[in-house]
Amino acid sequence: MRRRPDFLAANSALRAPMPGFVLLARPRGDGDPVRRLGITVTKKIGNAVVRNRVKRRFRALGRELMPAFGIAGADHVLIARAGGVESDFAKLRADLEKALRKLAQRAGEA
Repeated sequence: MRRRPDFLAANSALRAPMPGFVLLARPRGDGDPVRRLGITVTKKIGNAVVRNRVKRRFRALGRELMPAFGIAGADHVLIARAGGVESDFAKLRADLEKALRKLAQRAGEA
């Protein structure tokens, strides 16, 4: 995802807060089963080097976990928190998997 309106629409969706990030998921309802991922890292997290490192880590996690655990036809947004910068990659992976499972379960209820 790259367009601001997509990020703003996802802000009013399902959310799963974790220590290193907040995951938002909004089913698009357009019939397209593609799982889209957007990443937000604010300047509060650190300088450009730190923010880019966090984005690279989140993109790698998204490539690995989204096909298996993401909600089909939904926009997913990862909002970085300060705790995610120094967090272990395996811990971030476990947290993201847990968050995706939680949101998939909630989306199935609705």
